[in-house]
Amino acid sequence: MKAVALTRYLPVTDAEAFVDVDLPKPVATGRDILVAVRAVSVNPVDTKVRKSKGADVVENPPRVLGYDAAGVVEAIGPDVTLFAIGDEVYYSGDITRSGSNAEFQLVDERIVGRKPASLDFAQAAALPLTTITAYESFFDRLGIDRDGADAGQSILIIGAGGGVGSIGIQLAKAAGLVVIATASRPETRDWVTALGADHIVDHRADMVAQVRALGMQHVDHIAVFNDMRHWDAAVELIRPQGGIVSIDNTDVPMPMAMMKTKAASLHWEFMFARAMFQTDDMQAQHDLLTYVADEIDAGRIRTTLDTVLRPINAENLRKAHAMIETGTAKGKIVLELF
Repeated sequence: MKAVALTRYLPVTDAEAFVDVDLPKPVATGRDILVAVRAVSVNPVDTKVRKSKGADVVENPPRVLGYDAAGVVEAIGPDVTLFAIGDEVYYSGDITRSGSNAEFQLVDERIVGRKPASLDFAQAAALPLTTITAYESFFDRLGIDRDGADAGQSILIIGAGGGVGSIGIQLAKAAGLVVIATASRPETRDWVTALGADHIVDHRADMVAQVRALGMQHVDHIAVFNDMRHWDAAVELIRPQGGIVSIDNTDVPMPMAMMKTKAASLHWEFMFARAMFQTDDMQAQHDLLTYVADEIDAGRIRTTLDTVLRPINAENLRKAHAMIETGTAKGKIVLELF
């Protein structure tokens, strides 16, 4: 099967950062399904893994990265109960296994969802990793009620124009929250507005002053969907007994005195945790992806796809990684078709 892989951990500017390879087609066993991949998307985690080891480290056989994908079930293991051959699916995979940048990929059915019928494969591939991250951040970590019991509460989404923030805005609005989104450029301000943000603040300026100018002394929830440079502002803005969730594995100092004074909580979100540790509730990711597919097909949530590159090959994957590494991408970058 065709695949795009790395043999060394190189800068994206290096022509050998990714190579086109031919690998054996995997065989489904247990609860695995074998997916014929139609489209994949690229996330910041892809670039972090590509840079995670030194250039002198050699992978033999070549290592296939990639986590988001949409495709068609080609074969199923003997213990599979959720899917059948021919089903169209979308998922984000398992960071400990071979990735989605290949014609065929094995993935545990418990972290796979039914592809939204109203979306094509590229539109669907844009969604899984960011959807799982935002959903778990809000509803599992912060304890917000998905079905509207907390309607009217406020949430500040820092990094709202990126992939996680883009779906996060929509999930928060569907739950009835007042969404304050951060965006600094005209194109990202337009993007988050179109996704439903109620207010916009510039994270490159004084966020505390801007939020308070909206008439809010504090906000009920804060999601940090970029990095922890804004920790001090987040702590100042969170309401007493409120919660902050972050996806950043940071080394930035995070003073906790005011968090203690406010009895506020800090939560970490890592959407690969369930698959990595084979948790008892692993199938929750299948359930949430199915829920979001229903919401999309009902017209209440839209894809966050922004850019499509064709075909799936080493050249285009290098291009997508370079776009991610600028830190200015909005929405999602997808590659489709081998």
